[in-house]
Amino acid sequence: MRLRIVDAFTDRPFSGNPAGVVLLEPSEGAATGTGRFPDDTWLGLVAREVNHPETAFAHRLPPGEDADWALRWFTPTTEVDMCGHATLATAHVLRTTGLIDGPVRFRTRSGVLTAAPNPDGTLTLDFPTAQLGPVTAPEDLNAALGAEPLSVLDTGQLGDLLAEFADEAAVRALAPDLRALALVSERGVIATAPAQDPSAGHDFVSRCFFPRFGIDEDPVTGSAHTALAPFWSARLGRTELTGRQVSPRSGVVHTRLMGDRTLLTGSAVTVIDGELLA
Repeated sequence: MRLRIVDAFTDRPFSGNPAGVVLLEPSEGAATGTGRFPDDTWLGLVAREVNHPETAFAHRLPPGEDADWALRWFTPTTEVDMCGHATLATAHVLRTTGLIDGPVRFRTRSGVLTAAPNPDGTLTLDFPTAQLGPVTAPEDLNAALGAEPLSVLDTGQLGDLLAEFADEAAVRALAPDLRALALVSERGVIATAPAQDPSAGHDFVSRCFFPRFGIDEDPVTGSAHTALAPFWSARLGRTELTGRQVSPRSGVVHTRLMGDRTLLTGSAVTVIDGELLA
């Protein structure tokens, strides 16, 4: 069984967000065969062994289903409902290995998600837009972040708190207490601010912290941009924006807000292609 490590939301190796990708069917049978997911314990052990923010597992579905592939995502500690970068990584593997040459539909815990290749080599994901709403900030949030945000919003089913800061420098300077931060939201915290210099090629910046799910700081978070897109589109008056996640690895997500759907476009690079023996 093949295991690939793919850096997503970047066009350079060793940047962006790394994801493991395991296709759960023999390559020689991919044209006609179908697969199924192994035991959840095994999936979790593989994700823990890979030890990247997410490992994606996918198998082909029979013809006539509502999607082409079934897809699940695991952090080193738990299964998650939505993951953008590992979906991008999976679509990248399917495209670069010749298993798809056009759009692909994934059946996931968040419904059917699609990925479509673009002429420039990028891929575009079609995800549900997060529903932003008012929330009373947890009393421990400021202390956990080590800074006071201008505003805090709930992101609905996404399960994150979105914390707005005055400027890019404030987001870059955050040094949160991760143990305390794990207690303040259902999934994690998205810190964001407008770009310091829009001529640098991005409109806003972000950092994402998910210590509750075993990810202290996520390098680039596709799902978070389903909340960042409506947030910044409302402030900047444009439906098409570019976000840069300013983690140490960094990466870029192009967003297009389309009502209750958000398109996320990015590049991906395979850096390891090996065999899973266990």
